Amino acid sequence: MGNGWHNDAMGSGWWVLMVVGMLVFLTVFVIGAVVLVRHSSQPPSGPGGSNSGIDILQQRFARGEISEEEYTRTLALLRGQS
Repeated sequence: MGNGWHNDAMGSGWWVLMVVGMLVFLTVFVIGAVVLVRHSSQPPSGPGGSNSGIDILQQRFARGEISEEEYTRTLALLRGQS
């Protein structure tokens, strides 16, 4: 017969399984928190965001990569004016 905590047929190794389970849980929790913080701190993109077509067009025009004629023509296209 056993006494106290050691009277089960499985032995006394359950604490090892519990420690491993806790480490796995904490690892998943920390990785999830890091991914969530990184995802929420990214600047918005798309319409109205910092990478919209009009913003890119304005940057290219400011750097002198396109002419004024090409700028106005492309701006009208992006705004839906033909």
